[in-house]
Order: sequence, then C-alpha cells, then structure tokens
Amino acid sequence: MVNLEQVEKLRQYGDITYDQAKRALEDAGGDILEAIIVLEKEGLINKPQNGGYHSSKNEGASKDESSQSEKTSSETEDEGRSFSELVEKFFAGFGKLVKRGNQNHFQIAKDGEVVSHISLTILVLLLVFAFWLIVPLAIVGLFFGYSYSFKGPDLGKEGVNKVMDSAAEAVDKIKKESGK
Repeated sequence: MVNLEQVEKLRQYGDITYDQAKRALEDAGGDILEAIIVLEKEGLINKPQNGGYHSSKNEGASKDESSQSEKTSSETEDEGRSFSELVEKFFAGFGKLVKRGNQNHFQIAKDGEVVSHISLTILVLLLVFAFWLIVPLAIVGLFFGYSYSFKGPDLGKEGVNKVMDSAAEAVDKIKKESGK
C-alpha cells in the first residue's frame, strides 16, 4: 500500500506528478529506491551527476544525520587506504633516494691520487649527525692539500665539481697570500 508521505518524498527527487509517483511506487511494491530507479529508466527523473547514486538509507533521519553517518564510514575506509598508499610511496621514494646515494660517491684526493671515497648516503648521515666535526675537518683538509669531488652517474658532472675546485683554489690562494 502506497501512502501520501511516500508519494511526496518521491516527488522531491524530480519534477513528476502525483500520478507518476504513485504508479512508480506501486510498480516497485512501495520501495522508494526501486521507484526512483523505475522513474530514471523511464527518463522522468534525472540520474545524479558525477556518478552519484540515490539512497533510501536512513530515511527517517534528517539529511545532516544521514550524510554524517555516510561520511564517517566511507571516509574512514578511504583514509586508511590513502594513508597506507602514502606510506608505501614514501618508503619507495626513500629507497630510490638511498639507492642513488649509494651509487654516487664523495672522493677525497691528495696530489691527484684518490685517498678515499664514501657514498653520499654515508656523507649525508655524517653531516646530519656530526656537522660540527665534518665541516671543519673538510676545511682543514683543504689547507693540507686535499681536494674533494663527486663521482657517479648523477653527480660526475662539471657543475658540481667546479664548486669543489673553486673552493680548493680559494684555499690555495689564501695559503699563498699568507706565506708572503
């Protein structure tokens, strides 16, 4: 049995007459959602835009309450997935960064001969945890004739090493001026 309240509720979804709403509800056995589907198929009610859908869930609740409960359950699932995807992306990117750091090296040379080399990953860790020790040692090393350069598939470029060479030249210039 179809009542007036159901017909009114169905009429809210589109510009249809009482007769069309009553007929659709009777065809759907009194189920409003099925009646909406019937009317959509007949072209009397427009389908929701953006791939949305109609729902008869929480018919008795107000719009605010029903939308709040729908948001809570669906957003929790989406946040869980998006957070785990974010963590996966972070670790994948971090792994690539460490791999690139291990493929490139910081070389220490004296008189044109390579004395030592360390991976950039280790150099970055040393700079992070022992900055006040590593930087002064590198500067003192310049005064004792050591030179520094970067080697590897990503850092063996001229521009990066020009900076290192200019630092060594500046120290040589300072040594020559102070020796006069």
